[in-house]
Amino acid sequence: MLRLFTAVAIPEDVAETLQRRQSGLPGARWRPLDALHVTLAFYGDADERTADDLASELSRAEGGGAFEITLKGVGAFGDAHRTHTLWAGVEPSEPLNVLAGRCRSAGERAGVPPERREYRPHVTLAYLKPQANPDRIGAWIAGHNLLRSPPIRIDRFGLYSSVLTEDGSVYALEREYLL
Repeated sequence: MLRLFTAVAIPEDVAETLQRRQSGLPGARWRPLDALHVTLAFYGDADERTADDLASELSRAEGGGAFEITLKGVGAFGDAHRTHTLWAGVEPSEPLNVLAGRCRSAGERAGVPPERREYRPHVTLAYLKPQANPDRIGAWIAGHNLLRSPPIRIDRFGLYSSVLTEDGSVYALEREYLL
């Protein structure tokens, strides 16, 4: 079984800028440079045949032309009990939303429906251990909330596999698609 998702990669210069912000918060497991991306659709586990079907269906999402996105601000995901993820936000982008919708539709056609939760584009910066101090989390967010990247040109997206390890997920680009 392969654990699959589609995403756009963050260019190295922008990723390095984000990486410089990845400090000063005990209990944060910072994501490595090569793991920084904006997910378009998460499909979960698929066997090889279904993965091949998905790869084929995603080729229908190619084209449409390049566009730009901008990272803006930081925040956190969590529930009533604790915060578990720090992220960098993405300014609203209609072309990004359209591409994400095309990736979700490709998954449905391949029999691998993606998650149904609302699409909230972001770059995951860290996963937080349960003992992370909420006050320190809030201070980190306040200290980095003015984040704003230069425009990032998006001219391709990828189908990635993910392997869960003790240190977090490790991603591999399985196939790339040009816009």
